[in-house]
Amino acid sequence: MEMKHTVDEWKQSIIPALQSKAEELEMLGYSQATVDDVWRCLKEKVWKGDPEKRLYEVVQDIFHLGSNIYLSYLTMSSYQNEDLMASIAALTENNADAE
Repeated sequence: MEMKHTVDEWKQSIIPALQSKAEELEMLGYSQATVDDVWRCLKEKVWKGDPEKRLYEVVQDIFHLGSNIYLSYLTMSSYQNEDLMASIAALTENNADAE
């Protein structure tokens, strides 16, 4: 019987697959692609949390991650970062006015 673990438990075992996917995305023009970005993208867009999977299923998900899904992840991350920066700027401005 094949073992099932949560995807987080498989992470250390699948680093080479994540590195390979990051390199592939770099070759497709995503110059900032990193292992951590690929991992976060999979967690947010493909796995939606920390489901239990077999090792081959996790590796398959990594290699089937399409550039369109990765681009969607990057777009949403950038919007969230912009919102965060706007919030920080507003707080900083309000604190400066209060002083």
